Amino acid sequence: MASITIRNLDDLVKARLRMAAARHGCSMEEEVRQILRQTLLSESDQGQLGTRIHQQFAVLGGVDLKPTERSTPRPAPGFVNSDE
Repeated sequence: MASITIRNLDDLVKARLRMAAARHGCSMEEEVRQILRQTLLSESDQGQLGTRIHQQFAVLGGVDLKPTERSTPRPAPGFVNSDE
């Protein structure tokens, strides 16, 4: 198992971590392990943003959007040196 040290932790964050650990009946160290485990393992299961959006709409039967009609882009503006 690996170990890490967290420096410069805000006092408020530390206090809230201590309270959360007390509520769950564990040490602050165990509370941090659980938070990291829940956050990082559940994140990888969800997929990336596009996949999550697709999953939300797939439940509703999907959404068909017509392609956006595009016009020819305007030419880029010319820059003229006013000193000349």
